[in-house]
Amino acid sequence: MVWQGVVESQRNEASECGSRKPLEIFSLPTLEYAKYSFADQQLDRPILLQGHERSLTQIKFNSEGDLLFSCSKDHIINVWFSHNGERLGTYEGHNGTVWTIDTDSQSRFLVSGSADNELRLWNVSDGKCLYVWEFPTAVKRVAFSDDDERVVCITEQRMGHQCVIRVFKLNHDGDGTTQSLEPEHMPTVCAFTYTPNLIITGHESGKVALFDVVTGSEVLNNERAHMDVVTDLQLSADRSYFVTSSKDKTARIHDTKTLRVLKTFTTETPLNSAALAPNKPYVLVGGGQEAMQVTTTSLRQGKFETRFWHKVFEEEVGRVKGHFGPINTIAVHPAGTSYASGGEDGFVRVHHFEESYFRAKPYGDLQLED
Repeated sequence: MVWQGVVESQRNEASECGSRKPLEIFSLPTLEYAKYSFADQQLDRPILLQGHERSLTQIKFNSEGDLLFSCSKDHIINVWFSHNGERLGTYEGHNGTVWTIDTDSQSRFLVSGSADNELRLWNVSDGKCLYVWEFPTAVKRVAFSDDDERVVCITEQRMGHQCVIRVFKLNHDGDGTTQSLEPEHMPTVCAFTYTPNLIITGHESGKVALFDVVTGSEVLNNERAHMDVVTDLQLSADRSYFVTSSKDKTARIHDTKTLRVLKTFTTETPLNSAALAPNKPYVLVGGGQEAMQVTTTSLRQGKFETRFWHKVFEEEVGRVKGHFGPINTIAVHPAGTSYASGGEDGFVRVHHFEESYFRAKPYGDLQLED
């Protein structure tokens, strides 16, 4: 493990954010709303974080939004100050691709899952590895429960081993090095819902499902949530609905309680990630042509942009360029002041929204009451 302290500033700014486009007004039955060029009119130039040597797999803001965690196929986890892009430290110890990370609401613990078949618990403040769980196959997704008392992890189906969801109850006493080796109770992505003991999962078949962590049984499913692999699943702030992305070229918003599809956003490229913007009715999606075909494709044809969709009207309202390969992961600041994207090119790009973004009227002259 290496904790580097505050090291070199990674504040290189990208020179291009996309060409300026005129403001376009789209008429709707009872209102008008503006379609903005996010690249110039509502975003500062991005901060380019250069701390990984291979493709990004996941990025994650902590609950306060002041820290941004990133993991990659280079076996490394980095943590950055989100406001200026300075690297705070590095978590080293995994011996394979780090597929997934999550941090608790207090920013005390960090969990990570890797292709080395390990789930690791870290101390956020000093980078010390506190505990290691070992499994027969790779850990593809981890997540903390809302109360920080539990961690869920998914191990992949491989070499005759079935895909397994495991839930561990964390011991918060002492320094965190004493943990239970066995899960409390015995897919591709997952998250805890607002209902106690229920987990949402997304599957390679395109299914989304609810599982009871006490009984291990499937409570509810939607077999046709997507037509291909579910690549990402992110919950709204109140956990009453969630957004998924898929290789079927769509992102969808689902009701957490019923799993009913509420909204669909259709693109012309496979999607790897989708995120919800707090306080604004936007869904951010990213993906692009498969990585193995990138060398034969121009940036324009590869569709390597972050796309903004109106959550209610299901209309695309903006695109942000910058990555030189598929976008693998997107995360939005908890306060909605910025967002970050991680790509196959190994870069993390942090975009801070300008004042015009917050002054925009996404519902036209219609005023919504809280």
